[in-house]
Amino acid sequence: MNLSFLKSRQAKYSTFATAYILVILAVLVTVNFLANRYNKSYDSTANKRYSLSDQTIKLVSNLKQDVDISYFDETTSFPRAKDLLDRYSNLSPKLKVAYLDPFKKPQLAKQYGITQTGTIIISAGDKREEAHSLSEEEITSALIRLQKSGVKTVCFTTGAGEHSLDDSTGSAYSSFKQLVEKNNYKTEAINLIEKPQITPACSVVVVAGPRVDYPQPVVDSLKKYVEGGGRALFLTDPPLKTAKESVADNQALMDLLKSWGVTLNKDLVLDTSGIGGLYGMGPEVALATKYETHPIVREMKRTATAFPLVRSMEAAPGANTSVEKIVSTSANSLAATTLNLTGGALQMPKGDPQSYTVAAAGTYRTGQQPVGDKAGNNVEGRFVVAGSSDFVSNYALGFGGNRDLALNMLNWLSSDEDLISIRPKDPEDRRIQLSRGQMTLVRAVSQFVIPICIIALGLMVWWRRR
Repeated sequence: MNLSFLKSRQAKYSTFATAYILVILAVLVTVNFLANRYNKSYDSTANKRYSLSDQTIKLVSNLKQDVDISYFDETTSFPRAKDLLDRYSNLSPKLKVAYLDPFKKPQLAKQYGITQTGTIIISAGDKREEAHSLSEEEITSALIRLQKSGVKTVCFTTGAGEHSLDDSTGSAYSSFKQLVEKNNYKTEAINLIEKPQITPACSVVVVAGPRVDYPQPVVDSLKKYVEGGGRALFLTDPPLKTAKESVADNQALMDLLKSWGVTLNKDLVLDTSGIGGLYGMGPEVALATKYETHPIVREMKRTATAFPLVRSMEAAPGANTSVEKIVSTSANSLAATTLNLTGGALQMPKGDPQSYTVAAAGTYRTGQQPVGDKAGNNVEGRFVVAGSSDFVSNYALGFGGNRDLALNMLNWLSSDEDLISIRPKDPEDRRIQLSRGQMTLVRAVSQFVIPICIIALGLMVWWRRR
């Protein structure tokens, strides 16, 4: 037997095996290194349940300073938080997440003032904020509060039948108030009927759907405010008259908006497509699907908004203003001009459906320069006009892009353009709700019909082979 041949053959196989093992190890090391450095995932769920919102991605990706998220909980609960918090840390090297057990590190928990498990502390330098729950909405809101210096105040008008900020009824603004406050704004109600004067403390004034006419002093105070560099959101309604209630023409306010380049029509835009019926809405709720290039709506191209009881408008530049339309209804819309319904129900008008503008934004050139500014910048007033005040009410705010549109309007008015985006939403509940009859049918099919069919097929196969 040739031993030298066997030895050379064995050495050859050993060399191949060693090289193969080294290649496999090198591949594994490389894959693990890349996976650790570039953590990527794909969310295939229909409602993107495991994806962060556009606002969160924009906010974290543009961090200018290091931010630390400290999650205090029992060690066994860490995996529940990692699913969400690790997605934040993957967006930017400037954001670090630490998982801390307050029972194992009591001194650190005492330093942060931790009194209960599940607490989330977000800090940057000397500033610190707490997220009130383990949800994207709360964590992103805390990040916004952390990065913003000072608090801006949104003032809502009262005294002329406007929407209430505190009631929980469908037509009230309590949900909108909570949403505004979560996004680092204070809210305040101001009665311009009692005192027609807007204080400098108001960063933005919201004209919250007056039902009766504003007296001229109130209109004059709004004019002075915006033309002096103030910011205002005008939520108006069509002058609809029904047996239960009516909305005044508010002609003095309409004339003011017209002088700035926004002409509000005395009509009611109706949706003829029938799509609203899928969401439990009638034709009096117009669906808006067309958005322009204005910063307020630039990122809303794939989102529909609902405008209940909305009027149309025309937008054109004025003597001292630059105005542009921002939102229009779908092409399946008609405008009813008969708004006195005290004697009967609303009738669908005749004519060809078309698209109508229902929201516009503009700036007023004051001609003033900021104090100490040498770059030639001018102070500008900003205003946004919507043809419906109900689109941010409790019953409509949760539809589609309504809350994003409303907050984007406030962000632009308050010069917080970096916050304009599509915001985090609560995960959609996709559980199947079955009635008692449907449950009985499912049980009968699974327990009896399917087993009987399988037995019958088995008997048929046995009979043929017999």
